[in-house]
Amino acid sequence: MGLFDSVVRYKNQEYDKLKKECQTKGTLFIDTEFPPDDRSLSSTPGKFGGVVWKRPKQICSDPMLFVEGASAGDVTQGKLGNCWFVAASSCLASFKEVWHKVIPDVKGQEWDSEKPDNYQGIFRFQFWRYGHWVEVVVDDMLPTINDELVFIHSQSKNEFWSALLEKAYAKLFGNYEALDGGELSEALEDFSGGVSDTLDMLKMELASKSEERVALFARMQKEMDRKSLMAASIPASSADDMEAVTDIGLVKGHAYGITAVKNVHLEGSGLFGLFNREKLPMIRLRNPWGQGEWKGAFSDGSPEWEKISKSDRDKIGLTFEEDGEFWMTFEDYCKYFVQTCICRVVNTSYLSLAKTWHEGLAHGAWAKPNRAGGCPNNKDTFLNNPQYSFDVTEDSDECMIQLMQKSTRDKEGSQNVTMGFTILKVELNRELRIHDLDLQERFTSTIYRNSRSIFLRHGPFKKGRYVVIPSTFDPGHEAEFLLRVYTSAANDFKELTLDRPKKPWYNCCGRAPCLVTQIKVVRAIDLEKQERSGADPYCIVSCEGKRVTLSTCKDTTSPEWNTSAVFYRTQPHKKPVKIQIWNNNILRDEFMGRHLLESSNECKMQALEVGLMGRKAENNTVKPGKVTIIVTQSRQLMSV
Repeated sequence: MGLFDSVVRYKNQEYDKLKKECQTKGTLFIDTEFPPDDRSLSSTPGKFGGVVWKRPKQICSDPMLFVEGASAGDVTQGKLGNCWFVAASSCLASFKEVWHKVIPDVKGQEWDSEKPDNYQGIFRFQFWRYGHWVEVVVDDMLPTINDELVFIHSQSKNEFWSALLEKAYAKLFGNYEALDGGELSEALEDFSGGVSDTLDMLKMELASKSEERVALFARMQKEMDRKSLMAASIPASSADDMEAVTDIGLVKGHAYGITAVKNVHLEGSGLFGLFNREKLPMIRLRNPWGQGEWKGAFSDGSPEWEKISKSDRDKIGLTFEEDGEFWMTFEDYCKYFVQTCICRVVNTSYLSLAKTWHEGLAHGAWAKPNRAGGCPNNKDTFLNNPQYSFDVTEDSDECMIQLMQKSTRDKEGSQNVTMGFTILKVELNRELRIHDLDLQERFTSTIYRNSRSIFLRHGPFKKGRYVVIPSTFDPGHEAEFLLRVYTSAANDFKELTLDRPKKPWYNCCGRAPCLVTQIKVVRAIDLEKQERSGADPYCIVSCEGKRVTLSTCKDTTSPEWNTSAVFYRTQPHKKPVKIQIWNNNILRDEFMGRHLLESSNECKMQALEVGLMGRKAENNTVKPGKVTIIVTQSRQLMSV
């Protein structure tokens, strides 16, 4: 899901239809779904006293949606503790492609002084919500006290896009108060449809680890070039710490929008000797309050800037206004800030020249009695959770996975559940739900947090099939979620819903499976050389017409596979599992040996080292090499 997906109308309100009705009647729009009264301010009546709802024309003489376009300075926080939303709005203002989606048809929505009759006091905004873009319609009645906007406002008194955007977002959640306190990643995702990754720079020890610091700077430069939205914060450790200003001018419990990540040239300047480098990695941030800035090196008006050439200062757009925007070295940034939030708009367009990702998306739910099993600590119930499989078809791939719960802010007392997910590497032909965790390889898992989304960017994933199991921390907790998986190639993402094999309609009279066999081919040793460098062996495991081909291992006679297959068998006494090894050739593959697993006895994780034989015609011929396998067999089909 990207920037250009179809749009759903919130509350079924159609902007064009409502505007036309107002034009016909000669009236200004009043939104009955989000009325200009106390109900839209707070769930507690009278909490915001003295508020008068006014239209922009009643606040100033020449209102405009935008004054000289959108910029980070257009967004200044008001009386709500929603710096997370304000900082995200500052980021939004920096990228036209994103804000043109959030604020569609800017020209058509703008005030036109030459055609005042075209203005009906109605605006529309679009937010990404759980896989869909949602269009929200609002009127232009804004809460004021003494003719001043109560909440978000621009530094230009006659500019109103940020105040109207906040109103539309508040409508989405029920009222303005619902925006008090939140996570920066939430708003960034809702503005872009992207996936957010929150980095804990304290845990990464970036202040002391220069290599990791260089890697993060390079990543953030790339993300800025990709038009990713980014912000930073210093979490407050207590309620008293909230919004506390530190000695160096930074505010705790506060989100700052990141508006630039650049190298500043030092060669030939008086700072070259001080920093001993030609370029200095720097970052520009913005305080949503519109005032209060960093007081350290390279702060506004500091002597360091005097030693940078005017042309270089102009290149990075340096100004010394009290606008809440400031520069600092990246080293200082890693020293004083704790969290960095990066929200990437994932490119899934095949028409793009940039890297294209393949998306797997599913809407799911943790629901009692049998789909809310809790985290892996709950061994008896964990596998009751929803399960989703995806394939990695490249030899090695980096994947991005995001789990997002469908939380709301309009329900009193509603909270996010604590959640996370586990990834298992499973059999190449796994089609049914997993029933025994011990039989699968635990690939990786996330931490469990009570935030709206959990993100994992991990690599390398080796070629094979994987299963993602999203879960709440405690069993029995119910919630809906959205799961998104991104890989470099097509991934055949799907939910595993069946516990046992289903008989096909065309074989209703056939035999039902009576034995399940899981076989893991670990390795082979001492295979026969096929050429000077050894061989390029691969393995085929087959049974009752089903076959699984393991990957080719280059230039070796002792390949490592560590790959599994699972078979649900109808005639285990007559039809054994065949393990064949072949040498991969350009013209014709060469047979290297086989083993028949003829036993149908039940066992669990039985390790065997078996020899190789020739083909049928040469049954008694022993071939060089041995294969190590691990076998599990059971007549209980839901045991694997």
